[in-house]
Amino acid sequence: MQIYDFVVKDNKQNDVKLEQFKGNVILIVNTATKCGFTKQYEGLEALYDELHEKGFEILDFPCNQFFGQAKGSDEEINEFCQLRFNTKFPRFKKICVNKLSNSDLKQGFTEVEPLYVFLKEQMNVPKITWNFNKFLVDRSGNVVKYFGSNVTPEDLKADIMELL
Repeated sequence: MQIYDFVVKDNKQNDVKLEQFKGNVILIVNTATKCGFTKQYEGLEALYDELHEKGFEILDFPCNQFFGQAKGSDEEINEFCQLRFNTKFPRFKKICVNKLSNSDLKQGFTEVEPLYVFLKEQMNVPKITWNFNKFLVDRSGNVVKYFGSNVTPEDLKADIMELL
Protein backbone atom coordinates (compact mmCIF):
# COMPACT_ATOMS: atom_id res chain seq x y z
CA MET A 1 0.00 0.00 0.00
CA GLN A 2 1.13 3.54 -0.84
CA ILE A 3 -0.11 6.96 0.11
CA TYR A 4 -1.46 7.28 -3.43
CA ASP A 5 -3.88 4.40 -2.80
CA PHE A 6 -5.95 6.46 -0.38
CA VAL A 7 -9.13 8.36 -1.11
CA VAL A 8 -10.10 11.04 1.42
CA LYS A 9 -12.99 13.49 1.69
CA ASP A 10 -12.47 17.18 1.08
CA ASN A 11 -14.23 19.77 3.21
CA LYS A 12 -17.26 19.60 0.92
CA GLN A 13 -17.52 15.80 1.29
CA ASN A 14 -16.15 15.07 -2.20
CA ASP A 15 -13.80 12.13 -2.75
CA VAL A 16 -10.20 13.14 -3.41
CA LYS A 17 -7.76 10.53 -4.69
CA LEU A 18 -4.33 11.20 -3.25
CA GLU A 19 -2.83 9.92 -6.48
CA GLN A 20 -3.53 13.40 -7.87
CA PHE A 21 -0.60 14.60 -5.74
CA LYS A 22 1.78 12.01 -7.19
CA GLY A 23 5.23 13.42 -7.94
CA ASN A 24 4.97 16.16 -5.32
CA VAL A 25 6.58 16.54 -1.93
CA ILE A 26 3.67 16.49 0.52
CA LEU A 27 3.30 17.73 4.08
CA ILE A 28 0.29 16.21 5.84
CA VAL A 29 -0.85 18.08 8.95
CA ASN A 30 -3.63 17.54 11.50
CA THR A 31 -4.84 20.98 12.52
CA ALA A 32 -7.17 22.90 14.81
CA THR A 33 -8.46 26.46 14.74
CA LYS A 34 -8.53 27.09 18.51
CA CYS A 35 -5.12 25.78 19.52
CA GLY A 36 -1.93 27.41 20.76
CA PHE A 37 -0.30 26.12 17.57
CA THR A 38 -2.96 27.57 15.23
CA LYS A 39 -0.58 30.41 14.38
CA GLN A 40 1.47 27.80 12.48
CA TYR A 41 -1.02 28.34 9.65
CA GLU A 42 0.96 31.51 8.85
CA GLY A 43 4.18 29.55 8.40
CA LEU A 44 2.44 26.77 6.49
CA GLU A 45 0.95 29.27 4.05
CA ALA A 46 4.33 31.00 3.63
CA LEU A 47 5.94 27.63 2.76
CA TYR A 48 3.11 26.82 0.39
CA ASP A 49 3.34 30.19 -1.35
CA GLU A 50 7.10 29.87 -1.77
CA LEU A 51 7.37 26.21 -2.76
CA HIS A 52 4.09 25.16 -4.36
CA GLU A 53 5.27 25.86 -7.91
CA LYS A 54 8.33 23.68 -7.26
CA GLY A 55 6.10 20.69 -6.50
CA PHE A 56 5.19 21.10 -2.84
CA GLU A 57 1.74 20.39 -1.39
CA ILE A 58 0.24 20.74 2.07
CA LEU A 59 -2.75 18.59 2.99
CA ASP A 60 -4.66 19.98 5.97
CA PHE A 61 -6.79 17.60 8.05
CA PRO A 62 -8.69 19.34 10.87
CA CYS A 63 -9.03 17.18 13.98
CA ASN A 64 -11.17 17.83 17.05
CA GLN A 65 -9.70 15.05 19.22
CA PHE A 66 -7.46 17.28 21.32
CA PHE A 67 -9.66 19.15 23.81
CA GLY A 68 -12.18 20.05 21.11
CA GLN A 69 -9.93 22.64 19.50
CA ALA A 70 -11.36 22.20 15.97
CA LYS A 71 -14.92 23.18 16.70
CA GLY A 72 -17.36 24.06 13.97
CA SER A 73 -18.31 22.57 10.65
CA ASP A 74 -15.87 21.82 7.87
CA GLU A 75 -17.15 24.94 6.10
CA GLU A 76 -16.64 27.13 9.18
CA ILE A 77 -13.10 25.81 9.66
CA ASN A 78 -12.28 26.45 6.01
CA GLU A 79 -13.66 30.01 6.16
CA PHE A 80 -11.68 30.72 9.34
CA CYS A 81 -8.42 29.54 7.75
CA GLN A 82 -8.97 31.41 4.51
CA LEU A 83 -10.06 34.66 6.15
CA ARG A 84 -7.62 34.70 9.05
CA PHE A 85 -4.54 33.16 7.40
CA ASN A 86 -5.32 33.40 3.66
CA THR A 87 -4.62 29.69 3.24
CA LYS A 88 -4.74 28.27 -0.27
CA PHE A 89 -3.62 24.68 0.28
CA PRO A 90 -6.18 21.86 0.25
CA ARG A 91 -8.24 21.36 3.40
CA PHE A 92 -10.12 18.18 4.04
CA LYS A 93 -13.00 16.91 6.13
CA LYS A 94 -12.53 16.90 9.89
CA ILE A 95 -11.14 13.52 10.92
CA CYS A 96 -10.05 11.41 13.89
CA VAL A 97 -6.37 10.54 14.00
CA ASN A 98 -6.35 8.33 17.11
CA LYS A 99 -8.54 5.70 18.74
CA LEU A 100 -12.14 6.92 18.97
CA SER A 101 -13.45 8.17 22.30
CA ASN A 102 -17.08 8.33 23.41
CA SER A 103 -17.02 12.03 22.50
CA ASP A 104 -15.85 11.18 18.96
CA LEU A 105 -18.65 8.63 18.60
CA LYS A 106 -21.21 11.20 19.80
CA GLN A 107 -19.96 13.56 17.08
CA GLY A 108 -20.71 10.88 14.49
CA PHE A 109 -17.21 9.58 13.81
CA THR A 110 -17.11 5.87 13.03
CA GLU A 111 -13.42 5.26 12.40
CA VAL A 112 -9.92 6.60 12.64
CA GLU A 113 -8.99 8.08 9.26
CA PRO A 114 -7.31 5.19 7.38
CA LEU A 115 -4.69 7.54 5.94
CA TYR A 116 -3.57 8.36 9.48
CA VAL A 117 -3.46 4.69 10.45
CA PHE A 118 -1.08 4.23 7.50
CA LEU A 119 1.02 7.31 8.29
CA LYS A 120 1.49 6.27 11.91
CA GLU A 121 2.44 2.72 10.89
CA GLN A 122 4.98 4.00 8.37
CA MET A 123 6.74 6.15 10.98
CA ASN A 124 6.16 3.80 13.93
CA VAL A 125 4.18 6.50 15.74
CA PRO A 126 1.79 4.85 18.21
CA LYS A 127 -0.48 7.90 18.40
CA ILE A 128 -0.67 11.50 17.31
CA THR A 129 0.21 13.56 20.36
CA TRP A 130 -1.50 16.87 19.55
CA ASN A 131 -2.63 19.26 16.84
CA PHE A 132 -0.15 20.28 14.14
CA ASN A 133 1.75 16.99 13.99
CA LYS A 134 3.27 16.66 10.53
CA PHE A 135 4.23 13.89 8.13
CA LEU A 136 6.58 14.56 5.23
CA VAL A 137 6.16 12.49 2.07
CA ASP A 138 8.71 12.38 -0.77
CA ARG A 139 7.96 12.59 -4.49
CA SER A 140 7.70 8.80 -4.71
CA GLY A 141 5.02 8.62 -2.04
CA ASN A 142 7.27 7.40 0.78
CA VAL A 143 6.53 8.75 4.26
CA VAL A 144 10.00 9.90 5.25
CA LYS A 145 9.71 12.01 8.40
CA TYR A 146 7.39 12.75 11.30
CA PHE A 147 7.39 16.00 13.27
CA GLY A 148 5.58 16.94 16.48
CA SER A 149 3.67 20.14 17.13
CA ASN A 150 6.68 22.07 18.41
CA VAL A 151 8.43 21.79 15.05
CA THR A 152 7.39 24.91 13.19
CA PRO A 153 6.84 25.17 9.46
CA GLU A 154 9.96 27.32 9.26
CA ASP A 155 11.95 24.49 10.86
CA LEU A 156 10.78 22.13 8.09
CA LYS A 157 12.03 24.14 5.14
CA ALA A 158 15.45 22.46 4.88
CA ASP A 159 13.89 18.96 4.93
CA ILE A 160 11.37 19.99 2.26
CA MET A 161 14.01 21.63 0.08
CA GLU A 162 16.14 18.46 0.25
CA LEU A 163 13.22 16.48 -1.21
CA LEU A 164 12.35 19.04 -3.87
